[in-house]
Formats: sequence, C-alpha cells, structure tokens
Amino acid sequence: MAPNGQPLAGFGDRLLAYLIDTAVAMAVMMVLFVPVFFLVFFRMIDEMEQAGPNGPDPVDVWTSVFLPLLAAELGVLLLMLAFYWVYHVEFARRTGQTFGKKVMKLRIVPVQTDAALTRGMLGKRWLVEFAGGMFVPFLNYLDGFWQLWDKPWQQCLHDKFAGTVVVKVGP
Repeated sequence: MAPNGQPLAGFGDRLLAYLIDTAVAMAVMMVLFVPVFFLVFFRMIDEMEQAGPNGPDPVDVWTSVFLPLLAAELGVLLLMLAFYWVYHVEFARRTGQTFGKKVMKLRIVPVQTDAALTRGMLGKRWLVEFAGGMFVPFLNYLDGFWQLWDKPWQQCLHDKFAGTVVVKVGP
C-alpha cells in the first residue's frame, strides 16, 4: 500500500502504461520526423545526381548533406525532449496521469500524503527518466527495474528522486 492507503501499481501495469505512452510519443515524433527525413533524403539524392565524373566534391557533400542532416537530427532531438516534457510534466500535472496511465488506471501521487503533485516533482521524474536516460547508458533499464526490489513503495529511481509513487486508482 502507498502512504495514502491506495494500492501500489505493479511492474506489469507500469510497463504497459509506459509502452502506451511510448507508442503515443513515437506516433507524434514520426509525424514530425518523416517530412524532415524526406526533405533531407531528396536533397541528398539531388546533390548526388549533380556530382561530376569524379564523384561529389567532399566539401559540397559536407555542407549540402551532412550539416543539414545533423541539424535536422538535433532539431528532432530537441522537439522530442520538449514533447516529452509537455506530455509527462504539463499534461500529467493536472491529474497525475498520462494517457498510458489513464488507460491502465494508474496515477502519480506524492509520497507525502499532505503534499500536492507539483511541476517540480514531475520535472524531476522527467529529468531522471528521459533526459538522464538519453545521456547515461543503461540508466533507463536500471530506473525501470528498480521497483522490482524497492521496498516499501516499489518506486523507480525517477520516483525516488521526485518523491512520488504510482498507485492503482480503479478496479
């Protein structure tokens, strides 16, 4: 049981909620990324077709293909981080739920029963779960599996850092 008396969310429920949220995020990212990919891809094909008999000039390939590709990838990365912030912090701040958590009937609540769920708590969760996971190898796995041996509240690392737990809210 959580500090507020509600049953804690199990590993399977949390994993399914995470997979649903990941599917939503991937759909949004694909809508944003596919046009950029095709733009860079067709530009690269056009540059290769204009190459002379000795092949493309390496400087032209660098400035016309690789730099725009790197800029597009950086832009998509920043958009992805911004989307994850809005989805996992701003959207979840209202009810303590993302779409995946709503489907699985889960809610994020503070460990302290008299505290309200704040943007700061959700921001700390985001920082460990997503931003940290992008830059520290295997942190995502350690974070997710941590709840399997954590006592007494089955918290993941991002929950511990933020002072939250995930509970079941429905039958």
